[in-house]
Amino acid sequence: QVQLVESGGGLVQPGGSLRLSCAASGSIINMYVMAWYRQAPGKQRELVATVTSGGSTNYAGSVKGRFTISRDNTKNTMYLQMNSLKPEDTAVYYCNGGRVWGQGTQVTVSS
Repeated sequence: QVQLVESGGGLVQPGGSLRLSCAASGSIINMYVMAWYRQAPGKQRELVATVTSGGSTNYAGSVKGRFTISRDNTKNTMYLQMNSLKPEDTAVYYCNGGRVWGQGTQVTVSS
């Protein structure tokens, strides 16, 4: 079974940027929809953005215009470019493809 591994999280000041990566151990071409989720302390996991194998995207209203999801099927990797970060974006970010989940990467937005 394909495994997913996130990277790129860290501490950033408000207004800053981060780029998350989700690397798959095998081909993602059959993962029609891949997604980024996040879970803040004490809150439920929420959907951040989705991308299809053809490149169609959708975003949660709270991140629209600030975050960009993409995938490179030749590199078996999905990305989340996060700009204009806010403290409320602080969470553990998870990548998902079908029934496969990554282990998560922490994003902290704080001055």
